[in-house]
Amino acid sequence: MSAAFTPPRFTDPAVFGRVAVLMGGTSAEREVSLDSGRNVLEALQARGVDAVAVDGIPALVDAVRAGSVDRVFNILHGNKGGGEDGVLQGLLDALGVPYTGSGVLGSALSMDKIRTKQVWLSLDLPTPRYVRLPKGSDVHDAARVIGLPLIIKPSCEGSSVGVSRVHDEAGLDDAVALAARYPGELLMEQLVVGDELTVAVLADGDGHRALPSIRIVPKGEWYDYNAKYVAEDTQYLCPGLDGAAEDEIRRIALLAFEAAGCSGWGRVDVMRDRATGDFFLLEVNTAPGMTSHSLVPKAARELGIDFGELCWRVLESSLADDGGAHA
Repeated sequence: MSAAFTPPRFTDPAVFGRVAVLMGGTSAEREVSLDSGRNVLEALQARGVDAVAVDGIPALVDAVRAGSVDRVFNILHGNKGGGEDGVLQGLLDALGVPYTGSGVLGSALSMDKIRTKQVWLSLDLPTPRYVRLPKGSDVHDAARVIGLPLIIKPSCEGSSVGVSRVHDEAGLDDAVALAARYPGELLMEQLVVGDELTVAVLADGDGHRALPSIRIVPKGEWYDYNAKYVAEDTQYLCPGLDGAAEDEIRRIALLAFEAAGCSGWGRVDVMRDRATGDFFLLEVNTAPGMTSHSLVPKAARELGIDFGELCWRVLESSLADDGGAHA
């Protein structure tokens, strides 16, 4: 059994002031963000927090200028109008408005899967082999370096947007065409055959805690957008592993989270090779989903933290130790 979490530091919702639950936006993940935001808003209001919905960054700027926002619960997903790429965080830092989740560095780095891998590899943390695919790259030459089967995806998107599994050379061009619909570089990555797992990380006292892993068992071949947000037949096993394997996946997930400069809360996606049992880090999500299908709430429940308390704890991480604005 894991040790109990440190109790919440505050019980009076007035300590938060007026909270803007920032959702929606203009990224490719807008609809998921709206779903997450509605759930967070309802949970905070049920606990007495003066929380209001704000759709997108321009509306938030207007609210801040009007003096009607004291802090932000960021549940925007994605980049280019989403709130996970560091742009929002820099804006709020400049305006002196505290917010949930990672700061500029952790947000920007984690949104770029290629640069995140470079940091992990510099620390000998395991991640699948990869090749950058700048515009105009010869995808067939790159595939010979990685070897089939492989994955092609946008480097700076989430929620499985634009991702393809490629099992033969004939599928390479279509996969690139799909991924290229989204801005930024493309990433070609070794396909690890095995179990898909994720580990949530949550602020706890003066540090962070890795929550129990979740092993994801989709009915289809893999955990795509439909399996994540639409299908009702995906299985979620929590904890996903046991014994030494569970200890190890939590250990490397926490290291990966902190190595990327992340803070507050997040989720680290991991593959476990079926043949060897080795773990491979995929990416960090710095504003994870909070929908009915989402994974962080499932892991928190395993430790007795219900959805309302989870939202409270995430919001609390935006407070300094004295209850003031988090620097």
